[in-house]
Parts: sequence; structure tokens; C-alpha cells
Amino acid sequence: MSLLRALTLVVRRSLRQHAVSTTITALMAALAAGLVLSVFSIQAQTFAAFTGGAGGYDAVLGARGSQLQLVLNAVFHLETSPGNIPWSLYEELAEDDRVALAIPYTTGDNYEGFRIVGTTDAMFDALGHGDAARFEVEPGGRVFDPERGEAVVGSFAARRTGLAVGSTFHPSHGVAAHGAAAHQEEYVVTGVLEPTNTPADRVIWIPIEGIYRMGGHVLRGSGEAFEAHPHEEIPQAHKEVSAVMLKFRSPMAGFALDQEFNRERTDATLAFPFGRVMAEFFDKLGWADRVLRFIAYLVVVVSAGAILASLYNTINERRREIAILRSLGASPRLVFLAVVLESSAIAFVGAMLGFVVHAVLFLVAAAILRERTGVVLELWAFHPALVWTPLTMVSLGAIAGFIPAMKAYATDVASHLVPHS
Repeated sequence: MSLLRALTLVVRRSLRQHAVSTTITALMAALAAGLVLSVFSIQAQTFAAFTGGAGGYDAVLGARGSQLQLVLNAVFHLETSPGNIPWSLYEELAEDDRVALAIPYTTGDNYEGFRIVGTTDAMFDALGHGDAARFEVEPGGRVFDPERGEAVVGSFAARRTGLAVGSTFHPSHGVAAHGAAAHQEEYVVTGVLEPTNTPADRVIWIPIEGIYRMGGHVLRGSGEAFEAHPHEEIPQAHKEVSAVMLKFRSPMAGFALDQEFNRERTDATLAFPFGRVMAEFFDKLGWADRVLRFIAYLVVVVSAGAILASLYNTINERRREIAILRSLGASPRLVFLAVVLESSAIAFVGAMLGFVVHAVLFLVAAAILRERTGVVLELWAFHPALVWTPLTMVSLGAIAGFIPAMKAYATDVASHLVPHS
């Protein structure tokens, strides 16, 4: 106990005497720890969010082309649509015994940059976000009437646009927020969805019939151009959809339909399963992840080097102090341990401050990600890096203190107690 007390007193006194260099070195360690924590936490949660499913759906069918583009457009509402498919394909899947649920999506418009998706009211009744929980409309609202110009707004889109129950708006053509011409059709908001913390929060949902009848929209489901006229029924042959969201009765149904559409037919593409499609996308970006991790590791090494340099340079100034301690009975072992403990303490303080740096970096990244994708990240969701990062920082700090400690250990008492002339 006496040894520990003596070590603590020596370290506290040294840290106070060299407060400026200690603070700067600890801040470097904090930056290193915060960067490592943020890189690992953000990467892990982003990967899980984009590969973990699509709110209860199993697959999406769309125009022939890239599965990734299809998933990003229909599930995450990020990409442009790869094209449309005839309404007959939707009906074919809706009647297929292997399919438990088929929901049509039609895209191509926006309001203040938020995607407008035409669909059926079955989307709100039959399926929802998360673990098959239904989408819930906030109290005071309701789902749109498929026969009227009404809309249901995602929670994030409602907050950013100011839309509320009873508000009206005019959709704009295209998915870009700027430079798009507004349609003449006016829609009334009948409901705002409860937050789901998914991309659905950034979507404005309207009846699919509204998309078909919106001015300037031309239907080509039959292969010929067709423009709908007010109060006239639209023949099914002319209708088309951007995607069909699917839920299967069994996993085997997915593999069978994948074989059918992606290998035997040429009229559409089935993206199944979502996790595989997005995992392949992240694999292609793996080099960026490796670069970020390398930078984080490099900063950690630099911070350890800063601790070593800071202590090593102060040892020369402290040789007389060390000699006095030795003359008062301090053993070389005590001096050695004091320097190692000091370097560990600096690393420990830096590691604790690293959580503050991590929180700042994480919250900024999470805000940008939610703004762009609707995906929500949790600041303190557990990741092994939250444990091993501070332990590694303290260990590296202790190792960095070994060289200065050896120098202090070898201090010659007699020569450094000679009075300065």
C-alpha cells in the first residue's frame, strides 16, 4: 500500500508540473481513441442497417437490370428507378401461391426532396416495419383513401417539410429537390406515420392511381404510350409499376422465383435476398473501410509516440528531481514504475476523453446518415471496440513509457545532486 501511495503522489505531482504537455498529449490520445471508436461503431451499425432486411419484405421485383439499384430505389429510396414493369407482372405475383403478399410501388416524383411513392392501402394494413409490426398512423390521422388525392407522410419528412394532417401540397416531377416542375394536382395529408427509424420515415405515400393520373405521366405498360384522362378508367394493360415488394410463404419460394426471374426469364429482375445484395455492395467498398481503419490505427500509433516523446524529453529536466527522490529512499523500481504509471495515466485520460470525441463524430455522422437515408444509428449501441479501445490505449501508453522509464531508472544519483555553479 505504501508503494502505491508513493507512486500516486509522484505521478500526480509530475502531471501537475507538466500540465501543458500532459494536456496536449492526452488530447492526441483522445482523438485517436475517438476516431477508432467511431470508425468501428459507424461501420458496424451501417452494415447491419443496410443488410438486416427491409421491414418485413423478403424481395423486390423490378425492371431488368441491377439488383443493387433496384434495392436502393425501392427499399432505401436512394437511387433512381431502373425502369418500370407491366402491371400484369404484379398481378401474376399477387396470385402466385408461393407469395404471401405483393405490394406495388410507383416512384418518380418528390416534394421538397422527399420521395413520393404511389402504392395501395394494403401496405399499411398487411405489413409494416421491423419485426412485421404494422405502420401506425399518429393519433388524429388516418390512411389515405385510394380513390382520392390524399397522402400519408413519414415522420421525418413531415418534420422537415412542416406537413401535418390537413396540409396540402403539390408534388414535383422527378426525384431531385431543385429544378423540377410542380404538378397541378393537389394532395391533402390525412396522416403522419409514427417514427419507424427506417427509410420509410422519409417517404410521402399516395395512392398509386394518383401517380397514373398525374399530369405529364405517360404509361407504357402495354408497350404503347398512354396518358390518363380525368374520370376515365385506366385499362389494366397500360398500367405499370416501378417495383413490387414481396413477402414469401417460405424461403424456398424465394429461391425458386430467383431461379425463374433471374435465370430463365428476361422481363424482370428479382432482388433476393436483400442482405446478400447489400453485402456484395459493402464488399465492393471494403477498400474504403480498410483505409479508414488504417488511418485510425496510424493515429493511435502516433498518439503512443507522442506520449513517449513527451515523457522522454521531460526526463532530462527531471533528472535532478529523480536524484533527490532516490537520495530520500526511493528505489530505482519506484522511479521506473512511476514513469510507466504516468504514461498509462495520460493514455487513460485520453481514452476517457476519446468517448467524448466519439460521441461528437458519431452524432454528426448519424445526423448526416439519417438526413440522407432515414437510417438511425444508436450512439451507445454495444460494440467490442467500446471495451478493447480504451484497454489498448492504456496498454500502448504503458509500453510507450518503458523507454523514458529505463532512462529514469538509470539516472546517476551522485552526479545529479552536485549543485549547479
